[in-house]
Amino acid sequence: MSFDSNHFKRLERAGYDRLGPRYLAAAAARGSIATGLLDAAALAAGQRVLDLASGPGLLAAEAAQRVGDRGLVVASDISSGQLACCPALPRVAADGEALPFAAGGFDVVLCGLGLMFFPDADAALREMRRVLCPQGRVALSVWGQAEDVPLVECALACMRRLLPAPKVARPSIFRFGDAEALNRRLASADFCRIELRRHRFDVDFATPADYWQAFLDLAGGAAESLARLPEDRHRALAAGVAEELQAHAVANGYRLRNTVLIASAERGGTA
Repeated sequence: MSFDSNHFKRLERAGYDRLGPRYLAAAAARGSIATGLLDAAALAAGQRVLDLASGPGLLAAEAAQRVGDRGLVVASDISSGQLACCPALPRVAADGEALPFAAGGFDVVLCGLGLMFFPDADAALREMRRVLCPQGRVALSVWGQAEDVPLVECALACMRRLLPAPKVARPSIFRFGDAEALNRRLASADFCRIELRRHRFDVDFATPADYWQAFLDLAGGAAESLARLPEDRHRALAAGVAEELQAHAVANGYRLRNTVLIASAERGGTA
């Protein structure tokens, strides 16, 4: 399969615009990831913070509380529809691979569960470094490996089983799930003092239908593609995902235990 970066970005933008406030409600179940990421960022009062792939601004809002009235938090995302759901924060719709910010303008860059959605992740990391001041800090989270993220992998496995192979390739959202590989990626982008840790969290669902709807409410470009399927395919997917969930059955439904990698690093070099 070929990969078209521009087509991928259009799908992602349209998907997240389509989701609107539904994404905000569904993302609340992942709140502990935001707390872990902000702890790794070690924010201080008065700092200037850029939150990339901000979505509806959950992470940005928490960051604003930590930096206080003397600080600044800017929420940025490719989806203006998601940014419209943000709280009262400065918002800039932008492509994370080509940011419209001056060099050295921020003390901290945050990117929660976003790096894997940038087709050119190296370009995104270079942009993060560029907008950081000397000794500035980046903190980001990424999904772990597929077998450690049933919250996403159950749905993807069901789609692989029931749908034809896609005609256009998508970057794997698990492509940074190996800690050593993520460490090398950050080092190659000239970040230093890299720290990585695993964050684990559970999400419970009463029924397969609840799980499937939660996936659709978070899936961005994948949700945009699924929206174009005929109704019978939708019904088959909603019913079929129960097979993938069976391994996670508990007394009152399903418990999915997931792993996220949280990385923090300092801007290296002098240029």
